[in-house]
Amino acid sequence: MSDVDSFIDEVTEEVRRDRLYLLLRRWGWVGVTAVVLIVGGAAFNEYRKARDTGRAEALGDSILSALAENGSAERAAKLESVETQSVGGDAILNMLLAAAQVDTGSEQDAIANLNSIAVQGELPQIYRDMAAFKALLLQGDSLPAADRRLQFEALAAPGAPLRLLAEEQLALIDVAEGNTQAAVDRLQALRQDA
Repeated sequence: MSDVDSFIDEVTEEVRRDRLYLLLRRWGWVGVTAVVLIVGGAAFNEYRKARDTGRAEALGDSILSALAENGSAERAAKLESVETQSVGGDAILNMLLAAAQVDTGSEQDAIANLNSIAVQGELPQIYRDMAAFKALLLQGDSLPAADRRLQFEALAAPGAPLRLLAEEQLALIDVAEGNTQAAVDRLQALRQDA
């Protein structure tokens, strides 16, 4: 009986092995394809990260080189020649360029650069708000108080990140219009704000 059982076990084992090899021949390509796709995807992801890091480092080096210039006009000219390849890099470059343009006395160019940042929908809201705020500050003399008030009130919406700064500017507009009590009330509310 033991010879028959061992023979049956051997035959059963051979049948299982044959089925396994048949399954591997039939569906093995799926496993190999999955491994190749996973490894290829990981390699592409690392390549993309390295490419983006290289671009960011090149942009940072060119910006630092431009900022190392002593004169404001030279700094602005060198910043204008820097090329960016991303929306975020473009926003940072335009903010730095606007600061250099203010130093050279080109407020209108600075305002145009800041307004171009403020309307870029791909940027996070905080960067757009900062650019709009800076542009409004530069337009203190050229923009009517009613227009500045309207735009600062939009920046002073509850929960907005620049709300307190916008409220201060609104208080300054109130003082410029001669409405000192409204300015005091606004500043008292800011003082008690958490």
